[in-house]
Amino acid sequence: MGAYVEAPFAAFADPNTALAPARDKAETWTEVRSPHFVVITNSSEKQGRRVADQFERMRSVFQVAFPKLQIDPGSPIIVLAIKDEKDFTALEPQAYLAKGSLKLGGLFLRAPDKNYVLMRLDAEGDHPYSVVYHEYTHLLLSKSAEWMPLWLNEGLAEFYQNSDIHEKDVSLGEPSAENLALLKQSKLLPLATLFTVDEKSPYYHEENKGSIFYAESWALVHYLMFKERQEKTHRLGDYMDLVQQNVDAVTAATRAFGDLQLLQRALESYVRQQSFHYLNAAIATTVDDSAFQAKVLTAAQSDAVRADFLAYNGRTADAQALLANVLQEDPNNVSAQETMGYLEYRQGHLEEARKRYAQAVQLDSQNFLAQYYFAAISMNGLIAPADEAQVESSLRTAIKLNPSFAPSYDRLAVFLGMRHRNLEEARMMALMAVSLDPANAAYRINVANVLLAMGKGSNAVEVLRNAAKLAKTPEESQAVANLLVNAQVYAAAQERAADQHQGTQEVPAQEQGAAAQTDVPRLARRKEFVPNGPHHFVEGILRNVHCDNPDLDLSVTSSAKTLALHSDNYFKIRFTSLGFQPSGELNPCHDLESKSAKVEYVESVDKTDAPHLIAIELHK
Repeated sequence: MGAYVEAPFAAFADPNTALAPARDKAETWTEVRSPHFVVITNSSEKQGRRVADQFERMRSVFQVAFPKLQIDPGSPIIVLAIKDEKDFTALEPQAYLAKGSLKLGGLFLRAPDKNYVLMRLDAEGDHPYSVVYHEYTHLLLSKSAEWMPLWLNEGLAEFYQNSDIHEKDVSLGEPSAENLALLKQSKLLPLATLFTVDEKSPYYHEENKGSIFYAESWALVHYLMFKERQEKTHRLGDYMDLVQQNVDAVTAATRAFGDLQLLQRALESYVRQQSFHYLNAAIATTVDDSAFQAKVLTAAQSDAVRADFLAYNGRTADAQALLANVLQEDPNNVSAQETMGYLEYRQGHLEEARKRYAQAVQLDSQNFLAQYYFAAISMNGLIAPADEAQVESSLRTAIKLNPSFAPSYDRLAVFLGMRHRNLEEARMMALMAVSLDPANAAYRINVANVLLAMGKGSNAVEVLRNAAKLAKTPEESQAVANLLVNAQVYAAAQERAADQHQGTQEVPAQEQGAAAQTDVPRLARRKEFVPNGPHHFVEGILRNVHCDNPDLDLSVTSSAKTLALHSDNYFKIRFTSLGFQPSGELNPCHDLESKSAKVEYVESVDKTDAPHLIAIELHK
C-alpha cells in the first residue's frame, strides 16, 4: 500500500534574468574528449587539452585515494572551461552575480542525469578549484553514503578540496585557513555528537559551509590521516569497515580509535598548533593525451551546450534565448530539443516535454538521455495502451546504451510493478538502481512497492527501515513512514495467515472450520484479473465499505453517479492523503466509510467483474 516514487528532476529557482548577449561571431568553442571527461572551452585547443589532462590526473589521484570505489559515475561529466571572468559571469549562478558576492573560480553542478563543472581559466587564489574538488569527492563517495557517517563524508571532501594537482606530483591535505580560524575561536563539538550528526541535525546545514561541523570534520580526518601515516596504522580503515558492518558510529569509533575523551583532547591540541603537515606525492598518473579527440564546435553546438548548463543552473531566460538561436539555425539539434524538453517539464507542460524528447529520440536513437526522459515523462501521465510498448522499449534501450545510469532501471521497475507484470524482473531492476545509487531513498521505496506487489511483506519492511535512514527531506521521510506502516500491517497479516494455516493442521477437523473464520488474508487461489484500457479517476464519498480479507468492496458516490469497485487484496492498494497528516495506522476495513477521496481504478476485460481499485487518495 504505497505510491511508486516519481523520477527525480533537478529543481532550481527561476530568477528574472537579462537575456543572453548576442552571439560573438568571432568566438570559437572547442570540444576535447578524453576517456572520462568532455571539456568544452572558448580558449584554445591546447588549453582544452591541458584541462582534460588535469581532470584525468585528478581522477587518477582519487583512484589512488579511494581504491575500493567505483569512481566513474553513470552520468557524463562535462567541463566548461571559460577563458575569462566576463564569459564566466554569463554562465555562473544568478546568486553570485549580486554586488559583494563571493567570486567563484569554479563550481560543480550535480543533476540526476549529468554532472557539470564550470571553471575559469584565469582563476586566482591558492585553491581556485576547491569547490570542484570538494564536490568531486562527494560524487565519488555517493555510493558509500548509505553507510558512511556524515562527518567522515564531509571531512574527506574538506580534506581533498585543497588539492594541488601538477603534471608530476600532487599536494594533498593543505590546511584550510577558514577552518582553522573557526576552530581556534569556537568550542569543539563532543566527538560522540560529531559522530552522530546526520542531515536532520541542527549542526549540519548544507548552505552553511562555515559551520563548526564542517571545520571539525576536516580537522579530525586531517589528524587521523596524518597520524596513521606517521604510525603506520589503519584505524580509519578499521572504523569504516565497522560502520559498513552496521556497527553504530560511536561504538565503531571507540573500537577503532580507543578512548574518545583522549581523542577529543588530542584533537583540541591539534587544532591549536601553529603548523600542519600536508602530503606531497609523486603519484604515477599515466595519461595518454594522444587519445584525446578535439573538434571545433559550430555556433549552434556551442550555444546548445551553454543553454543546457544555464537551464540546469536555473537561468531559464538566458537558456531560452540561446535555444531560440540554436533551433532557428538547426531545428534538428538533439541537445537543444532535450533542453527544451527539460524546460517544458519544469514548467509543468508534460505533453510538450514528451514531444520534445520524442523528437530527440527520432533524431538520435542512440541518445540514452532522450530515451530515458521520453519514457519517464510519459509515465508521469496516463499512458495509452498503444504507447506502453514504446515506453518500455525506450527504458530498455536507455539501459542498454548506459548500463551505469540508475534512473533507467528504477523507471523500468516502476513501469513493470504498476502493471503487476514480470515482477521478478521488476525486483531485479529496482535492486540494480539501488546498487548504482545506494543513497537514493526513493529507489528503495520503489523496491518496497515491488516487493509488496509480489506479496513479500517482511522483505518490504526491511527495505523501508533502511530507506528511513537515508531520507533527506521531510517529504521523503513521510513517504517512507507511510509506506512502512502499510508494509508492517501487510507483513503482520501474512504472519497471522501463516500461523493460522499451520494451526489448521494441528487441530481436529471439526475445529478447523471455526479457526478459518479468523480475520486473516485467505490463501486460496483466485482467478487472475486482466485490466482493460487506461486508468480512470473519480472523486466522491466512500460508501458501503466491506471486507472479506483480503478482498475489499466499496462504492464511490459523486454528484454524477455511484460506482462500485473491488480489490482482490487491499494490501496492494496505494493509500495516500491530501491536506492532512494521518494519525496512526490505517485500517481500510474500518476507516474508509464516509471519507472524501479521489480513487484510481481500471476496468476489467471480464465485463462481469467490477472495476478494480488501484489507489485511494484520502481528502481532508
